[in-house]
Amino acid sequence: MDFAAFAIEWEAAWNSHSLDRILAHYNKDVVFRSHKAMRLVGTGELRGKDALRDYWSRALEAQPDLSFVVVDVMHGHGMCVITYRNHRNALAAETLRFGADGLVVEASACHAK
Repeated sequence: MDFAAFAIEWEAAWNSHSLDRILAHYNKDVVFRSHKAMRLVGTGELRGKDALRDYWSRALEAQPDLSFVVVDVMHGHGMCVITYRNHRNALAAETLRFGADGLVVEASACHAK
């Protein structure tokens, strides 16, 4: 898998604010972990695209100026880590594990304080 190309499309999808485009990268049974989800949906672990859609819909509504700029992409076996800066210049990272179909099956977000 070309993780650099994936990161370019991932960034573009987020910056488009199109939930369908963003979610197109994720398996229907994806597991997503983020401490920021606690504030919006009451749990830090989301299971499935429907739960992810609900969370990200709320997040985009709360931050209409949200944007990402990829800083670096680290490659692993069936996985990558994308580091990026958001619209507030805060550094964050997403660890993404991919299934055989090339879709994300597990993701974890980490954010600077």
